[in-house]
Amino acid sequence: MEQDIIDILSNQDRPSLTAIEINDELGFTVIEDYKKLENTLEKMTSQGILYYSEKKKKYLLLKNSHLIKGKLLLNQKGFGFVVIGEGRKDVYIHEKNLNTARNNDIVLIELIGDKTEGKIVKIIERNEEKIVGTVYFKNGKCYVHPDKKGNIDIEIIKECTKGLVEGHKVVVQPLNDSKYVGSILHVIGHIHDVGVDITSFVYANGFSPKFPEEVLESMTDLPDEVIDAETKDRLDLRNEIIFTIDGDDTRDIDDAISIKKTGDKTYELGVHIADVSHYVKKDSLLDKEAYARGTSVYLVDRVIPMLPHRLSNGICSLNPNVDRLALSCIMQIDEKGNIFNYEIRKTVIKSRIQMTYNKVNDILDKNIIASGYEEYVDKLVLMKELSDILRKKMVKRGYIEFSSPEAKIIVDENCHPTDIKLRIQGTGENIIENFMVVANETVGSFVFYQTLPGIYRVHDKPDEKKLTNFFNFLISRGYVVSGKKKDITSRDLQNILKQLHGKADSKILNDLAIRSQAKAVYSNENIGHFGLGSKCYSHFTSPIRRYPDLILHRLVKDYTENYSEEVIEYWNNNLAEMANHCSIKEQDSAKCERDVEDMKKAEYMSYHIGEDYDGVISGVTHYGIYVELDNTVEGMIRIDDLWDDYYDFYAEKYALIGRHSNKVYKLGDRLRIRVDDVSIDRREIDFIVSPRQN
Repeated sequence: MEQDIIDILSNQDRPSLTAIEINDELGFTVIEDYKKLENTLEKMTSQGILYYSEKKKKYLLLKNSHLIKGKLLLNQKGFGFVVIGEGRKDVYIHEKNLNTARNNDIVLIELIGDKTEGKIVKIIERNEEKIVGTVYFKNGKCYVHPDKKGNIDIEIIKECTKGLVEGHKVVVQPLNDSKYVGSILHVIGHIHDVGVDITSFVYANGFSPKFPEEVLESMTDLPDEVIDAETKDRLDLRNEIIFTIDGDDTRDIDDAISIKKTGDKTYELGVHIADVSHYVKKDSLLDKEAYARGTSVYLVDRVIPMLPHRLSNGICSLNPNVDRLALSCIMQIDEKGNIFNYEIRKTVIKSRIQMTYNKVNDILDKNIIASGYEEYVDKLVLMKELSDILRKKMVKRGYIEFSSPEAKIIVDENCHPTDIKLRIQGTGENIIENFMVVANETVGSFVFYQTLPGIYRVHDKPDEKKLTNFFNFLISRGYVVSGKKKDITSRDLQNILKQLHGKADSKILNDLAIRSQAKAVYSNENIGHFGLGSKCYSHFTSPIRRYPDLILHRLVKDYTENYSEEVIEYWNNNLAEMANHCSIKEQDSAKCERDVEDMKKAEYMSYHIGEDYDGVISGVTHYGIYVELDNTVEGMIRIDDLWDDYYDFYAEKYALIGRHSNKVYKLGDRLRIRVDDVSIDRREIDFIVSPRQN
């Protein structure tokens, strides 16, 4: 109906109509249809698609009205700007014309004065973002200074100030007025309390370390172990050799694996995934909370789970030597890595052992066999054999192997960082990655090739402008670049990156290549996954910690057990919004993890002020150069701290060049630095060039 209304109002002869006139154009004759029309018109008006003139009682498309839609960004001084986009200049909003709007609200404005200034006439979408900040007192009043830059200090209503002391970290809900007054939703703790710094980021990024009581109470009927009645109508795999491989400290185990040689050149690979959807029923309180969270968040000293621990570490986790319900993808694979048959079944399994990557890597790379692993060595060797076959096929089709190590921050019992190490991607990690990729592709394809509604993990082609800049920089450093930027394939990019292996600047050039890539997101439209070189990819293997995987499990069950027109209609109507929400929550989680990492890296380097380190120039701007150390810590040398010359910025060369000396600081160059200053609160690290620089 929405599109029909837009089509009618797009008629230039009659750009504005009353509800009755629109009803007549649609040909509705019954009162129920007219009521649906009224609801739709109200919804489209609230969304800023339509404008309703109270005076004329008529609707018209917002784009044909005198009003403009945009996002309000407030300045610390009280005024703001409305960002319109579409190449139009931002519109200045005086404090007196805010009309109770808050930072990041979506608003309608009308232009006033010389048309460069605006007045907010309606708030379309209120920004419900909670604000995290620190309490302080001034002139007998209580205020909260937000952690996030760009937010204005908020005065706290008197009723909420009892018990507050200076230095409390709190969560604030702004009230609906223009004086930036708010109420306290939650006291996180004092800034000097252990772990409060990290918990503040959890709240600031829209997550909560605790589950609502009503959600926990709704789980009272959930079992703590699998009961016999639940195993009926399931394929019983409890006698099969199935096990898990995870990190040393993993507690939420989503996936288990099994393997058999079914012929001289054929394999049977089983990927068995926790059947979370059996316990988390659609639209239950538990499900709604999981959807709101969207994902688990993995921080340096804790996990903020998508599901309560009773599920994530208990009945849903594929712990060893206990019965567990699973959804299994069992694939028949030939010697070239082709899947020639598969089945997706509800199963009951019993993992034999909870293996760790470290011990698996010892077996496969060093022939060191840990106690308890002896009887599984042959299975592990067979898994490596198949994993190598699958990886070879993936690389052949265009799988891009980016080389960008990640950091593991080690903290003590008080959450102070004591070391920063690089995460190692060993043989065991590669086996699990390859097996999960093939399972994700198989289950995603099961949905896609039946032309049924699905949810996919998609990755578009790189941004052409960013790719051009990357290619030009590679050429400037002597690398050979082939392939068309407009129609580049993952194989083309793969061949270019192969030249970087073993080179001193490979880390930074890989990072630059990653920055040229589009973001991987969730979508109900399958456009393929560029980075994996995959035509159809989805997320199936981690339903304990990712909501999209839980959606895919439900899709599989609906299409194999509950198929109906009503089911298809439900997914058609909801998957686009669900996919978008999951993408947003994934980004929120990544930002939270990045914020915490940056803070702890800054804290770690605060213990090393005055010390020298070797690094590589990882970014160049008009205000200075970024240097990344070998432990992944990144800091800045400000241009004002390059005392030996006046330096000009050359964007196309990613370089600063001395005006008199012609000295060059260029992306990818090695540099010895000294840690000069650190701000833990701002998560900023200042370097200077070491006096010992050669």
